Amino acid sequence: MRPTSAFVAAVSAGVLSLAALLAAPTPLAAQALAHTQGAADRALPTEGGQAAFAAIAEIVRLLEADPTTDWSKVNLERLRLHLRDMDLVTLQSRVTSAPVAGGAVFTVRGTGETIAAIKRMTASHAAMVEMMGGPRMARTELPDGVRLVVTARSGDATSGALRIRGLGFIGLLASGDHHTMHHLMLARGEAMADHGHR
Repeated sequence: MRPTSAFVAAVSAGVLSLAALLAAPTPLAAQALAHTQGAADRALPTEGGQAAFAAIAEIVRLLEADPTTDWSKVNLERLRLHLRDMDLVTLQSRVTSAPVAGGAVFTVRGTGETIAAIKRMTASHAAMVEMMGGPRMARTELPDGVRLVVTARSGDATSGALRIRGLGFIGLLASGDHHTMHHLMLARGEAMADHGHR
């Protein structure tokens, strides 16, 4: 018995549907395609998400673009731990301040892991500020943090003192152009004051 035209049409439609189903991308493949499809036609975000992740991603791009990178020395874990210290000091420490002649005294305290982060960050930063000709920093370790007496150098007592008090502890910690180079050096595994991270 010959198949009817309706039967042939139904079988053909089924075969085409099955072929289309087999050719369709899996949900994972479709998601990957969505990430790349049309990328050339649209502006893409420049921020890499969480701040520490974005900072590390930027360093990775620099390392990969530099043909002189010695991958046997690269240590991004060292940078990650430093960024964690920055987060702890910035967001978890408690700071009190008082004016002194020519500047201010800052008492920075924490609990748990924040204590060690405060000590690491302020030790290296105080040395860097001195080396770069910034204000004088006298640092004393406390059981739960540090005390920093920050004073302006000679000839800059009035305006320097106002600047120190205006910046406060976190502003002084963030000032200067050495941070990004410091991060790159940490990632490259270069010998330097590395806040205790190896």
